[in-house]
Amino acid sequence: MSEATALLELSAVKAGYGHAEVLHGIDLAVDEGELVAVIGANGAGKSTLLRAIVGLVGMSAGTLSYRGARVASPRPERLVRDGLALVPEGRMLFGPMTVRENLILGTYGMGRARKSKVGGALERVHELFPVLEERASQPAETLSGGEQQMLAVGRALMSRPHLLLLDEPSLGLAPKVIAEIFAALDKLRHEGVTILLVEQDARLALKHADRGYVMRTGRVVLEGSASDLLADESVRTIYLGAWSGEGEES
Repeated sequence: MSEATALLELSAVKAGYGHAEVLHGIDLAVDEGELVAVIGANGAGKSTLLRAIVGLVGMSAGTLSYRGARVASPRPERLVRDGLALVPEGRMLFGPMTVRENLILGTYGMGRARKSKVGGALERVHELFPVLEERASQPAETLSGGEQQMLAVGRALMSRPHLLLLDEPSLGLAPKVIAEIFAALDKLRHEGVTILLVEQDARLALKHADRGYVMRTGRVVLEGSASDLLADESVRTIYLGAWSGEGEES
């Protein structure tokens, strides 16, 4: 990997909740244009990793660099303006608000040019997920689980991110919906959007990724190309659920 092209880089990052440390020195990098998967069992610290990157969990040690500049104290609103967006686990939609209103909320980090960019951003999201245009006036809470996940991804895309972070996008969804969402991620990657994907389903994640990191109890225990990880016996063990990851935040 070329250090000069790294869009996101973490070095020896430690983070957690109060006195409970969850990440124990994470080294990770994502190059421009890549789809990088972070896999591991429940409790590996995957979600905490994404939260630390966007500033929702405080880092107690280590460094984080984004677009070549060190970020001393990550702040979600600042990172959104700088082209980073998170699709959180659980979607975090505003149920009584319409689909369109939820999408528009994703543009608030676009600054003064926001109004002029809303139309183009909506068009792009509707091309990826046509059902969101069909359901534009429906309250988000009336959508199916799969449609809500599409809406969560669409909302993040409204800010036109350079780096898209996704936390367990396949969780609880039917295979057909999962296929639609990952087809959209493939299209985004080919359009130049860089993606960092946290996913418990190792086979699914690595099938679509360029590279991957394997986490266990707050540490990276393996990294490599997606094809190499798919062929690795220990990754197959993780996929079968043999690593319990007990005692840690997922």
